[in-house]
Amino acid sequence: MRLVSTRNAGNTVGALEGVLKGIADDGGRFVPETFPQISRECIEEIGGMTYAQAAARVLGFYFEMDPGELLAMTTAAYENFDDARVTPMKKLGKREFVLELFHGPTLAFKDMALQLLPRLMGAALAENGGKEDVLILTATSGDTGKAALEGFKDVPRTKIAVFYPEEGVSSMQKLQMVTQGGENTYVCAVRGNFDDAQTGVKQVFADPQMAEKVREKGYVFSSANSINFGRLAPQIVYYIYAYARLVRAGEVRMGDEVNITVPTGNFGNILAAYYAKRMGLPVAKLICASNKNNVLTDFFDSGRYVTNRMFFKTMSPSMDILISSNLERLIYRIAGNDPEKNKVLMEELTKDGAYHITDEMKMQLADFYGNYATGEE
Repeated sequence: MRLVSTRNAGNTVGALEGVLKGIADDGGRFVPETFPQISRECIEEIGGMTYAQAAARVLGFYFEMDPGELLAMTTAAYENFDDARVTPMKKLGKREFVLELFHGPTLAFKDMALQLLPRLMGAALAENGGKEDVLILTATSGDTGKAALEGFKDVPRTKIAVFYPEEGVSSMQKLQMVTQGGENTYVCAVRGNFDDAQTGVKQVFADPQMAEKVREKGYVFSSANSINFGRLAPQIVYYIYAYARLVRAGEVRMGDEVNITVPTGNFGNILAAYYAKRMGLPVAKLICASNKNNVLTDFFDSGRYVTNRMFFKTMSPSMDILISSNLERLIYRIAGNDPEKNKVLMEELTKDGAYHITDEMKMQLADFYGNYATGEE
């Protein structure tokens, strides 16, 4: 599987190399050149697998690795979850189910990817054959920070620095991060909100002089944020696995479409559901649930993305985000996989704090529905 930058069609890398780089040199996001297709027979087989087996099967569509090696990675990644099912489902009503993604070591759904990402990065380092180690820079709105620190703690050939908004995470999340163990972990508070922290990290990645200075010290930059394809790919798994388990349990007939509702801030988790749909998973609507920072709701309503607006601190700080990094991957897709069109819009966002997609692009958002709830609601 080859990945291509959303801002330069000539910038392609292998999937493992994309994990190592984290973000494209041109500032774009790495996305699959094409989406592998998953058959209904394969979905049925996945319904009878353990979660680790299912993860190895799905990720094998993207990463050209020995299947046994991949299975060993997924088995190790999910063996320390507090439920053997890893992602158990609870039935709420006749046709409503909730997928529990909080059974990992840090209680955040980010564990689903960040227990596996260090292992993928280790494979990428081995494949790369370079002498440099990896310096991971990550901005967090709460969940990612602790999950990334825990995942990369004492992993050979890596160091990780996490930047969080000083007053923009919960007290529990702050305590989780500042008490983190490990000889290779670093935590830094930022005066500002998550968007400030994320913008700073992106600017570091885009600075060639900084990259050269770091390389002289024996390191290359990478990221554990969802801008890294290695974070996004493992999240595709649980949507396919959930559907397969519903079919196996007789709750859904194979081929019946389901709606998927995802609370989101940085747009990574719901984008993974969209990628599962692109692979052939029977999905009708992708429902993007936001809090009072409802920039995504407005975008799906109007086709205009505006970040020059009031920022609210809410009871769900991990969703307090105005600049959703993964939305660029969707914009690239609805722009006809045209990196030039996407690049112009991203430059408008940087310069003006807003962009407006065309009517033709907006028509391709029919898969999505966006809405929000205030804290009171």
